[in-house]
Amino acid sequence: MTIQQEVGKRGEQIAIDYLIAEGYRILKRNWYFRKKEIDIIAEKDDFLVIIEVKSRSVGFQENPRDAVNMKKQKFLIQAANAYVYKFDIELEVRFDIITVVFLNEHEYKLKHIDDAFYPTL
Repeated sequence: MTIQQEVGKRGEQIAIDYLIAEGYRILKRNWYFRKKEIDIIAEKDDFLVIIEVKSRSVGFQENPRDAVNMKKQKFLIQAANAYVYKFDIELEVRFDIITVVFLNEHEYKLKHIDDAFYPTL
């Protein structure tokens, strides 16, 4: 496993722990659609929440939120539609981003962006 994969895995676990503490019910983790994945699918307050987790080390130049570009958003929307259809979900869908920036081995900054983007027509 590469260092970036380890950072990503750690970041996803931190995000899961945070979401559970905030009252989210985790439905799926690493759900695949067309060979790509949704990091976390959760439910809270009558919403199906599709969550993209972006983890970075402190020296990384790109803002983790910027990594969820239009192409990634389009995929997440398509995958969410497939999930809703497959599991006959009747909840409103929301797209969130959680960023985890590791400051050092033991410290990190987490930011949860609710309604990070909206599906376009």
